[in-house]
Formats: sequence, C-alpha cells, structure tokens
Amino acid sequence: MFFVRSASEQDLKKVQTLLAETWRATYVPFYGTEKVEALIAEWHSPEALKKRLKTPHSEFLVADDGKVLAGMAYAAMADKPAKTAILHQLYVHPDFQRQGIGRDLFAEIETCFPDADTMRLEVEPKNAAAIAFYESHGFVAAGEVSNCGGGQSGIPALLMEKPLAT
Repeated sequence: MFFVRSASEQDLKKVQTLLAETWRATYVPFYGTEKVEALIAEWHSPEALKKRLKTPHSEFLVADDGKVLAGMAYAAMADKPAKTAILHQLYVHPDFQRQGIGRDLFAEIETCFPDADTMRLEVEPKNAAAIAFYESHGFVAAGEVSNCGGGQSGIPALLMEKPLAT
C-alpha cells in the first residue's frame, strides 16, 4: 500500500530515478531519445528538484510504501493568473500505473492550495492517457502553449484547467 506524503530532500534521488524512467517510457515515442534525455537532465536534475522542494507556496508529494517511490506530484501557486495553482508534475512509474496512485496524489495536491480558485496544467497533446486522466478529474481544455514548461522548450502543450472548490 502506498501512502502520499510530503517529499523531503532524502527522497530526491529516488524522485529523479522515477522521473527519468517514467519520462523515457512516456515521451521517447513523441520526442525521441535525444530530446527526452536533454529534458531529463535539465528539468529533473538534483538542483532542479531541490529548488522545487524549497519553493514557497508549493507542494511536493511522493507516493511511498516504505521501500519504493511509485509516484510524485508537484504544484505551486502562480504569480499570474491570480488565485491559480499550477500542477507542474504528476507522474506514476509505469510499473505502478492504473493502481490508484495518480488519483491519490491528485486528491491530496488539489487540497493544498486553499487560496486558489483554479488549477491549471500543461499536457502533451498526443498523451491520450494523461488527457483522459485529467478529464476524469474535472479538467477541461483551456488553450495551447508552444513552449511547455516555460523557456524555449519547443514542445507544444494543451492547457487544461479545473475550478477548485472554495
């Protein structure tokens, strides 16, 4: 049984491994190995994860059974638009998908932002499984971006939003 809890610095190595393995399984078919490896190195480096862990007005969660980290989620309040929490990451290792871990991570993270009216995320438009997951949790399409994750990634993404209970 996996329990959702706040991440600590001691979890970051396992989180990095989880993200790398999940990204390879999910995104290599869309972007190719070279692009995925470059994004893993940039977005999931120990420094990037440590920075997220210390970001004010954010929540960094893991799903843990005492031995294995099966999933993680990270969200933070946005500067703009106001009263919006951005779900930056929600990943479940391929070996543990379809067991309710993503649902449990999402159920916890959406309650972590009492001042937010909306939760927003970016998702790969070809990732039908992720889109279906988010739609089943109340998200709807709200636009598109040409540089997922900010910066100049060159990766298009579908924007999805969900109103949060106030």
